[in-house]
Amino acid sequence: MRSVYISIVFVLGLLSCTSGGKGVMKSSEEAVEVVSVVADSVVTKQLFITTLQPNYAVVIQPRVSGYLSAKMFSNGMPVKRGQVIFRIDDRQQRANMLAAKADYATAKANAIEAENNYNRAVPLVAIDAISQAQFDQYKAQYEAARASTASAEQRLKNSQLEVEYTTIVSPINGVISASEAYVGDFVGPGSKFATLTRIENVDTLCVNIAIPMSHYLELSGRRSFTYNNAGLLSDITLSLADGSEYPFKGSYSYTKSAVADTEGTIIIVVTFPNPDYLLKSGQFARVRANVGAYREQITVPASAVRQIQGVASVWVVEADSTAYYRQVDIVSSDGKTVAVEGLKVGERVVVDGNARLSNGQKVKVL
Repeated sequence: MRSVYISIVFVLGLLSCTSGGKGVMKSSEEAVEVVSVVADSVVTKQLFITTLQPNYAVVIQPRVSGYLSAKMFSNGMPVKRGQVIFRIDDRQQRANMLAAKADYATAKANAIEAENNYNRAVPLVAIDAISQAQFDQYKAQYEAARASTASAEQRLKNSQLEVEYTTIVSPINGVISASEAYVGDFVGPGSKFATLTRIENVDTLCVNIAIPMSHYLELSGRRSFTYNNAGLLSDITLSLADGSEYPFKGSYSYTKSAVADTEGTIIIVVTFPNPDYLLKSGQFARVRANVGAYREQITVPASAVRQIQGVASVWVVEADSTAYYRQVDIVSSDGKTVAVEGLKVGERVVVDGNARLSNGQKVKVL
C-alpha cells in the first residue's frame, strides 16, 4: 500500500507541473505601454454650463389711446422689421387731423391777409400817409399771423403722426411674445394695456460666461479687474442638445461692469449668430472655450489618466520598472491630451494596462 500511495503522489505532482503548475511558473510582471511626460504649450480649455438669451429685446407700447381693432401676428412666431402687428381704431385721430387741417388753412389765410396789409403799409408810412403806430400794428398782426400759421402747421403734423401711430409695426426682426390685449380692448398710455407685447431679437443669441475672480486674475495675468477682455476667450464653441457642435463659433461681446459679490465672479458675454433660427432663447447651452494665453504645462495622453469619484490619478513607472500610483490635478483637457499638475518632465506614465496594476508592482515595459 505504501508503494501505491507514493505512486499516486508522484502522478499528482506530474499533473501539477503540467497543468496547475502554470500558476506557479507565471511571472508577476504585467506588460504595460508607457510614454514619457512632456511639457507643451497649451491653453486652458473650459466647459461652461449656461443658457442662451436674446441679444436684446424691445417692449411694444402704443403711443396713442384707442380700441384695439386688429392683432396681426401669431404668438411666439418670428416677425420682420416693419411688419404690421397691431392696429388701433383711428377714427378719433382722423377726426382730429381733419380739424387740424382746417385750423391750418384758416391760419394760412389770415397770414396772407396780414402779409398783404403789411406790404401795403410799407410805402405809405414812408410818405407819412399812415402813422408809425398804425404801421407797427400792421407789422405786429403779420408776425402774429405767421406764428399762428407755424403753430397750426405743427398741430397738423402731430395729428398726422397720431394717425400713423394707430398702426403699430415691429421695429426689429425677432420672435414676438403673446399679448394679453385682445381685439376690442382699450389700449394706450395710462390704460390697463399700456404694454402690448415684447419682441426678442434672435438673429444673434448670447450666453453669460461666469469666471471666478481668482481664476480670472490667474488666467489674465492681471492684478485687477478690466472691462475689456476681448483677448481672454478664443475658439468658443457651442454643443447642441444632441451632442453635435453648433456650426458657428462664438465671439466676445462685452464684460459686465459689476462683479457679483455673492458669487465672486465676473460675467463675460459671448454671442453666437443664429441666421437659421436653430437656437432658441432659454435653451440649455454647453459652451467650451480656450481661456487665457498659451502657457507651458505638463501634458499626458488622456488614456494615462483615470478618474474615480472626482479623483484623477496616473501610474508612474520608475527606472527599476516598478509602478507606483500617483494622484494628479487636471488643469485642462481637449479630449485627447490632458494638462496635469503633479508630474515632472521625463517621468514615464502607463497609457495601456493600468487597470490591472497594484502599487509597487513590477511591470514589463513594452
